[in-house]
Amino acid sequence: MITAILQSRLARTSFDKNRFQNVSETLHMECEAEMVTPLVTNPGHVCITDANLYFQPLNGYPKPVVHIMMHNVRRIYKRRHGLMPLGLEVFCTENDLCSDIYLKFYNSQDRDELYFYIATYLENHITEQTAESYMLQWQRGHISNYQYLLHLNNLADRSCNDLSQYPVFPWIIADYSSSELDLTKPETFRDLSKPVGALNKERLERLQTRYREMPEPKFMYGSHYSSPGYVLFYLVRVAPEYMLCLQNGKFDHADRTFNSIAETWKNCLDGATDFKELIPEFYENDSSFLLNSLKLDLGKRQGGKMVEHVELPPWASDPDDFLQKSQNALESQYVSEHLHEWIDLIFGYKQKGSEAIAAHNVFHPLTYEGGVDLNSIMDPNEKVALLTQILEFGQTPKQLFTTPHPRRIIPKFKSLSRTSSHNVSIAESPVSPSEESFEDLTEESITLAWNNIAKLKLDEQHKIHKEEITGIAVSCNGSSVFTTSQDSTLKMFSKESKTLQRSVSFSNMALSSCLILPGDTTVISSSWDNHIYFYSVAFGRRQDTLMGHDDAVSKICWHDNRLYSASWDSTVKVWHCAPAEVLGPKRHHFELLAELEHDVSVNTINLNAANAMLVSGTKEGTISIWDVTTATMLHQLSCHSGTVYDAAFSPDSRHLLSTGEDGCFKVIDVQTGMLISSMASEQPQRCFKWDGHTVLSGSQSGELLVWDLLAGKVIERIKGHTGAVTCMWMNEQCSSIITGGEDKQIMFWKLQY
Repeated sequence: MITAILQSRLARTSFDKNRFQNVSETLHMECEAEMVTPLVTNPGHVCITDANLYFQPLNGYPKPVVHIMMHNVRRIYKRRHGLMPLGLEVFCTENDLCSDIYLKFYNSQDRDELYFYIATYLENHITEQTAESYMLQWQRGHISNYQYLLHLNNLADRSCNDLSQYPVFPWIIADYSSSELDLTKPETFRDLSKPVGALNKERLERLQTRYREMPEPKFMYGSHYSSPGYVLFYLVRVAPEYMLCLQNGKFDHADRTFNSIAETWKNCLDGATDFKELIPEFYENDSSFLLNSLKLDLGKRQGGKMVEHVELPPWASDPDDFLQKSQNALESQYVSEHLHEWIDLIFGYKQKGSEAIAAHNVFHPLTYEGGVDLNSIMDPNEKVALLTQILEFGQTPKQLFTTPHPRRIIPKFKSLSRTSSHNVSIAESPVSPSEESFEDLTEESITLAWNNIAKLKLDEQHKIHKEEITGIAVSCNGSSVFTTSQDSTLKMFSKESKTLQRSVSFSNMALSSCLILPGDTTVISSSWDNHIYFYSVAFGRRQDTLMGHDDAVSKICWHDNRLYSASWDSTVKVWHCAPAEVLGPKRHHFELLAELEHDVSVNTINLNAANAMLVSGTKEGTISIWDVTTATMLHQLSCHSGTVYDAAFSPDSRHLLSTGEDGCFKVIDVQTGMLISSMASEQPQRCFKWDGHTVLSGSQSGELLVWDLLAGKVIERIKGHTGAVTCMWMNEQCSSIITGGEDKQIMFWKLQY
């Protein structure tokens, strides 16, 4: 009845235009909606203009008009409310958990139209982050475990304004009895690979027996890990009005109240129907939810004791100390190494289907998105009953990942704690110069080079070919530069005398790449005539020819007497090359070790730092990762629309970056084969070098671009070639760069520190 009265009042009224901030504002759209706050939705009218977003509640509460200026909006999220795609949440801050307004619409068209208006306005101001881009930042240690979980909750439709979908955080600590909390012992922590219901083996066996005997639809747990009742169980001391609203004006029984952290954990382990996880407040800085500061009468427990503050474990001296230690536990090395397992259960591939069954992670069908179609239910009473059950029973977050979530990359000596900036851990203390190894110095100089990569300056340029440059190789001492070109010649240029010293032609077809063997005695070039040529620098003549493919050879790599050749004949071949005697007439001996088959022409290949993996990119945009020791394919992904121009592993081999004709950069997690980030540029990037965070790429336009991969944007544009940058060479210290272009030039670049 109330719903009918409200609907009729809504239909008879409209937004009061006198509430506009400015008479010159242009109205874009107006519709009916509800403002969502915990446990209460308030109906009214939404109105959007070119400058402001307004909500006018029917009852004038909390104020006659809620008004948000468009230029203050930082983030917007589409939400599902009651498992339906009807919500929209607007944030005016970058990192805060609570939004400025949460709106629920009566149909998804209105919601999508309003989202479109705001998104179009924001497009010029901010970039929308995806779960994958946050994952990359988290993997590389740029955001903490806490921040990552907040972002995932946000992207999975969890909101502080919606108690039925409140952000969910894991129980981390399993030790609530010791006097000291030892974060170096694995047994201090809960097993993050199991849901709460599977942590106690005996209870799990009882649940499994019941599950096996249950008719379809089967579920393992009759209650959920997050619901309005559980959230208010934790927050009753700071939000008693919500608890009273939920429980018809009464608090829960004193013995069932949140009395003690150790007791609550024990109940989650042993209780027949208690499988709840935690809320973000346990890992924040406001401890008021643990204190009965409002002096609420929450009743007497069985022993006659009044319910007061929450009882803390022996290792916590006060509520603030408890929160600080909980934060330290969340950011600890153990959790960083295992958090991906919990993410798989809550937001990932173990959330539903056969993987969920195998992981003992099956909840009631009504808790899942798509579990019931409310629109198909005609009986209003049945509809209200189902919606109430959905809202009060608990909802599983939106699934963000469908493949295993990659692990975090744990730095060798870095403390990951959020407090590490204040107290430098022992491992981070400075090392005396005598202890510092040569390797550390090289690593330091590489880091320094990449930190200054945007300060590249053109040192000199030379036009030595008649067509575009396709490959660059440099002798160990840096004095001789070898280049190949589509003009079919291999040229040797002296960096010292700045003169062309040799020009060799093997056939009349284009050469596609070149490399120089250790010892600087032999240069190998690949050609469009299907052959690979070995050129002796000492004798100034062709020493050998490998007729290895049935079509053009596109790229070659070398390591430890092994030659890897990619071809348009859809194969990558691995050869063992016994080196020729330097002076004798004996030639190279070639033995085909493996053939890596593809469906289409292979355009590029690259080896990782340990030379155990190879990446290949095809003309149809496919990326394949191979284990070269066993010649087996580890992963294959369709990454690009069009040719893959370049692909390379990060120095730690955890990630793979590729670029293609579609103008996109793609980041792949090597361990799982998951595509975790995508970045678009206006122009295709033809070649690049990267250190895992920063990318230096050669663009189709001729510029060199410096990218911050984690922020997903260009931080520097450096003028270079006229026409595409087609190849790039970088020395081991990353301080000297040579590029070749469509403009037939080679350019030498220097870093300006």
